[in-house]
Amino acid sequence: MIRLFTRFSRFWRRWLAFFLACISAIAFHGCSLSQFETEAAQVPQVVISSLSDPKTFNYAVNQEVNDFFGYAYEGLVTTNGITGEIEPALAESWEISDNQQQIVFTLREGLKWSDGKPLTVDDVIFTYNEIYLNEAIPTDARDILRIGDSGALPTVKKLDERRVEFVTPEPFAPFLRNTAIPILPAHALRESVQTKDRDGNPKFLSTWGVNTPPDQIITNGPYRLEGYATSQRVVYGRNPYYWGKSPQGEAQPFIERIISQIVESTDTSMIQFRSGGLDAVGISPEYFSLLKREEDRSNFTIYEGGPTLSSSFLTFNLNKGQRNGRPLVDPVKSRWFNTLEFRQAVAYAIDRQTMINNLFRGLGAPQYSNLPVQSPYYLSPEDGLTVYDHNLQKAKELLLGAGFKYNSQGQLLDSEGNRVRFALITNAGNKLREAMGAQIKADLSKIGIQVDFNPIGFNTLVDKLSNTLDWESHLLGFSGGGLEPNASANVWLVDGGLHAFNQKPQVGQPPIEGREVADWEQKINDLYIQGAQELDEEKRKAIYQEAQRLIKEYLPFTYLVSPLSITAVRDRVDGIQYSALGGAFWNIQELKIEE
Repeated sequence: MIRLFTRFSRFWRRWLAFFLACISAIAFHGCSLSQFETEAAQVPQVVISSLSDPKTFNYAVNQEVNDFFGYAYEGLVTTNGITGEIEPALAESWEISDNQQQIVFTLREGLKWSDGKPLTVDDVIFTYNEIYLNEAIPTDARDILRIGDSGALPTVKKLDERRVEFVTPEPFAPFLRNTAIPILPAHALRESVQTKDRDGNPKFLSTWGVNTPPDQIITNGPYRLEGYATSQRVVYGRNPYYWGKSPQGEAQPFIERIISQIVESTDTSMIQFRSGGLDAVGISPEYFSLLKREEDRSNFTIYEGGPTLSSSFLTFNLNKGQRNGRPLVDPVKSRWFNTLEFRQAVAYAIDRQTMINNLFRGLGAPQYSNLPVQSPYYLSPEDGLTVYDHNLQKAKELLLGAGFKYNSQGQLLDSEGNRVRFALITNAGNKLREAMGAQIKADLSKIGIQVDFNPIGFNTLVDKLSNTLDWESHLLGFSGGGLEPNASANVWLVDGGLHAFNQKPQVGQPPIEGREVADWEQKINDLYIQGAQELDEEKRKAIYQEAQRLIKEYLPFTYLVSPLSITAVRDRVDGIQYSALGGAFWNIQELKIEE
């Protein structure tokens, strides 16, 4: 799905191991399977999987969850997957000025890129000034670097060969954590940034696509790209120039190779894990009891970490705009979707507890907020957050009060007599999400709404949500926004790249005429800006709690269920430190294979 909340750090590596696939496909680059297995057996390796192919190997233009970046890149800082604390990465230390508007980072000595070239302050300057802060390059990274009402950006300056200075025009509380975004290689990418294509855009926008030879993609993380075969696998090899070392001085990472199989079905991933060909699998509820019985005799451990940081939600397309003279959404349906009582009625009609009991087999929790329960800024229902408990009567009352009516067959009609019917899409192959969509269809039928539920292919889904904007409602989720609310700024800022429910066109797309921003939508935008400006933690908490109240009142997203974080990992993988925050592989560079 779309890259949602992918602020980079080792912490995000946990998503790389959730769904795993088989290694029984044709060997890479035309080798036979026996040759591949023989070679693989000689080196420590881990086999995981991904639900879809990568769309690019260029972090700045990426908009989906992509395994590659978690293995291949680091920023100046990272996040501890157990404590959530900020820790050094490429920068060994930093100093923050008394007015909180200047951070000076000191890079580690002797840093190198995966091709052996030095990684220097000049790369940091290039990454920020020529890519992330360059308005000619559309990147979601810029959303989390914007500061204040004006959306001003920081200035980045080289002090000497190891020190770089960041200055913000005003205090910006989440700025240190946001410097976890990857540093990219100037020597490999500067020419593409400075050269224009025939349309006048930087060639960088099409650089490092999936057809790029692996040896041309330069990394600084624990792994480098070793190979990619479409719809088959991505292979990562150990980066021999990675800076990390164990306390005993051993070079990291210890695992030589990671193989990520491309599998579009979680059922297939589970089958392959049970057959012994995979090293880890995120456990969906329907398989938990089965795997629990096999845990001891099959030499794997099931790790449980409480509710995940992921979200699941239903959202409607609230965009009132037109493109090329044609409304993005049927005006009749757009009026329904933009009626607050309609969205609230839908929220009351969905039976989350039945969803948890039947679909999640009890291995889930109701999701009340856009923030995870682990965040110190989370507002609980006990502290005043609105809760939409299952209440069909309340849903019907809201609809009738908003001018809707029922015919003799119990079908819901609007005030003009139009049958209330809309299409709901999600990504095909995710069995749990497909089951959730089927239940939503059944739940809404009880208040007279007909839902045409249609799981579709991943690429088609992405095109609808980010390109054509031709959709009515979708059932999806955001992957791990983290503890810091500003990590999701690109969702809540009205011009943010992931403001999915009322999206602006992306760079290079046809304009949208007549897009409107609601007062509540703007207010949430303003609160996120204020929260980033406020340095007092108690005041920040109050600001983000007010934003949560507005989000729950106006329901741009109707949140559903947070699954429990459960992953099975082969006992041969040593060093797992598991939590819902970090998952299984957040410290991938420290893990070892013990045969």
